[in-house]
Amino acid sequence: MALLPAPPSTPWLRTYQPVASPRVRLICFPHAGGAASFYRAWPQWAPADVEVSAVRYPGREERIAEPIPTRMADLAGPLADALAPWTTTCTTVFFGHSMGASVAHEVAALLAARGDRGPAALFVSGRAAPHRLRRVGNGDLPDEQLLTEVSELGGPGADALREPELRDLVLPPIRADYQLVDAYAAGPKAGALDVPVVAYLGESDPGPTPDDVRAWSQLTTAGGDAVAYPGDHFFLVPHGEAVVRDIGSRLARLG
Repeated sequence: MALLPAPPSTPWLRTYQPVASPRVRLICFPHAGGAASFYRAWPQWAPADVEVSAVRYPGREERIAEPIPTRMADLAGPLADALAPWTTTCTTVFFGHSMGASVAHEVAALLAARGDRGPAALFVSGRAAPHRLRRVGNGDLPDEQLLTEVSELGGPGADALREPELRDLVLPPIRADYQLVDAYAAGPKAGALDVPVVAYLGESDPGPTPDDVRAWSQLTTAGGDAVAYPGDHFFLVPHGEAVVRDIGSRLARLG
């Protein structure tokens, strides 16, 4: 089999285990305050012909010195520009958790509106469908209250939020992302896609209700599905392997 042309290098993506000639590329979008490293274990669970890449948002990890977007257009627009060449080299699908689900949806819609090749499927997790989003206002909270809210959600690195040496590094992207989420909930949003949409949810998530997450099925003209797992907002941490294997089984049917 001839090797596929390599997509151009971009600071927006990290690929932990490159695949020489992937059949499918799975691009993963992190949650609010999250980073590409949240997905570093996923390649080991993916099929051998599926390459997993993670989006690197500005203001964290290698891009920590860059300005952090606080409006969806300022994040989704540059991401669509950066990802467009990546979707042409092989079949591509998007996965987004929490805020990342909204970002993935907006990027997919932008690509479609521009006439670019977009994802062949959208996988979302722990996020209400766009038309069921409600502004929470966490982006406006004082530091201590914001840290408390984020800590109560749990997830990787939650304990580090109380370390004085780390909070100055982790708090700015968290606040900026929450401001983005608040503004997005109150503003315009992309509509339905013509690709399958699969939603994953934690049965005990204190945020979106199961019905909120299942409502993503209303945002596709190509069929929707929903899968529930035990756990809270970060059910992906204990159930990451199960989710990746479920995605893999669905990718096998993409052809």
